[in-house]
Amino acid sequence: MGRIAGILFSILFILLFGCKESAIETSEGPLHDIIDSYEAYESYDEEVYPLGLYTKAHFQKEAEFARTTLEKLDAIDTLSLSETDKISYDLLRFKLQDIIDFFDFERYLNPILSDSGFHSSLTYNVRPLTTYEQVKEYLNKLNAIPDFVDQHFINLREGLEKGVSQPRVIFNGYESTYNDHIVSSYEDSYYYSPFKKLPEGLSENQVDSVLAAAKEVIETKVTPQFKRIKKFFEEEYLPKTRTSLGVSETPRGKEFYQNRINFYTTSTDYTADDIHQIGLNEVARIKAQMEQIIKDLEFKGSFQDFLKFLRTDEQFYAKTPKELLMIARDMAKRADEQLPRFFKTLPRKPYGVAPVPDAIAPKYTGGRYVGTGKNSTDPGYYWVNTYDLPSRTLYTLPSLTVHEAVPGHHLQGALNKELGDSIPQFRKNMYLSAYGEGWGLYTEFLAEEMGMYTTPYEHFGKLTYEMWRACRLVVDTGIHAKGWTREQVVDFMASNTALALHEVNTETDRYISWPGQAISYKMGEIKIRELRKKAEAELGSKFDIREFHEVILEQGTVTLSILENRINNYIERVKNGT
Repeated sequence: MGRIAGILFSILFILLFGCKESAIETSEGPLHDIIDSYEAYESYDEEVYPLGLYTKAHFQKEAEFARTTLEKLDAIDTLSLSETDKISYDLLRFKLQDIIDFFDFERYLNPILSDSGFHSSLTYNVRPLTTYEQVKEYLNKLNAIPDFVDQHFINLREGLEKGVSQPRVIFNGYESTYNDHIVSSYEDSYYYSPFKKLPEGLSENQVDSVLAAAKEVIETKVTPQFKRIKKFFEEEYLPKTRTSLGVSETPRGKEFYQNRINFYTTSTDYTADDIHQIGLNEVARIKAQMEQIIKDLEFKGSFQDFLKFLRTDEQFYAKTPKELLMIARDMAKRADEQLPRFFKTLPRKPYGVAPVPDAIAPKYTGGRYVGTGKNSTDPGYYWVNTYDLPSRTLYTLPSLTVHEAVPGHHLQGALNKELGDSIPQFRKNMYLSAYGEGWGLYTEFLAEEMGMYTTPYEHFGKLTYEMWRACRLVVDTGIHAKGWTREQVVDFMASNTALALHEVNTETDRYISWPGQAISYKMGEIKIRELRKKAEAELGSKFDIREFHEVILEQGTVTLSILENRINNYIERVKNGT
């Protein structure tokens, strides 16, 4: 699936400060030659395949290149490397191994999740067009859709034959991902929307030419392809999808699930049983705190009665999409003002708050961060799902906001792209869920110190989000290693969190379709909070929260073991006064 890049929405300016410039020295040598070779490697012509290449031959070629590059890395003496270079070495090994695993486990045969897919990823190519070059690039992408679809059909058909499709149960409501793009008029197509406001400075002939080309490509390529996609899913794919639930029930599924555990924890230390038990322990701990809030509120009724109250009382829900966005923007701005108190370095890139696009909202999560490149003229975006307002709880909005916007994903993601020249480009583009999602969940804990939770219900919302991530450890391993049914997952989530039932169901489908990813949040957060607790205990009055966060963020995305080494070194430096 394509990388999230940018979207079509009005830019909302947010004042942020500072620029990330790393002062860490790097060295020249064989490692840099290998990194340069890796970054220069292109396995397809972007002009020929503007939407990417997704053939088996392409992924095999990438895997072979990765294996050859790993052999070169093995010949390097790592003892002589600087800290930055050693981190680059370790991260490149991690990245290359995942490229190999992607091909070996044939993950390209299943390019679909419950809330997204190869076809809905095209949505992320729709963004404002500010130059004539961007107009031409966008037209090229639209013209490439037929070949893009053909490639994925080949993969999906092979996946069906090999029994590695997604389970049928996750596809309820999936028709919106293609039906919404089958329009009677080209002007009603979501993909035509960027052409309604073309860049200034185009000649009259250029405008006429662009609009004619846009009309033609929507009518002859875009809409017809979504008709093909509809027919493919409804007549060919969905009837043949598997009825089993967990990935362990697919060919090589148990081995693949352990591989995903290793990837999403960035560690080989855990089994599914380990993570399941960690989840149960966390659920018990957090539930005790939730019950204390209920007691403090003097609520008359059981835990389940309180959850029902939260899910049904209108005070906890916005009346209109506009109201929900206004509240989210207010919370985002309140988070902005706290940042200098907790962080030494802030990103230059601003972010906006915008609704999840209608085309993907029904099956989409409650909110998400959408980043852009360092040199992009688009901001980052904190997406808020305004679909089905009775499922969008206001008491969880502070946690969602700090996680997706600041000091969560936007702050970390933008800083990652703004790292100095000492950090290779592949690391600036890298994202590991254990680090990134662990950081996002840690910031929900940090938000309490920032004063973001102003009512007992918002504190309960913070705990229900933490509980949600703890439940993920239990249900992800339950689904993919222990034979849980969908009903077991829904019941466990609904009885332990205050999430709306719609969100419980969409999240359950997400965990079924994306083995292992859901465990990354809590495992990463546990490690970061563990490291902070250690630093506070050992440094006492010398502990500086701004410096602690600087150490976590200044090298960008890292594995949890690298992060632990960095914090341990930071503790020793402060102790020794160096």
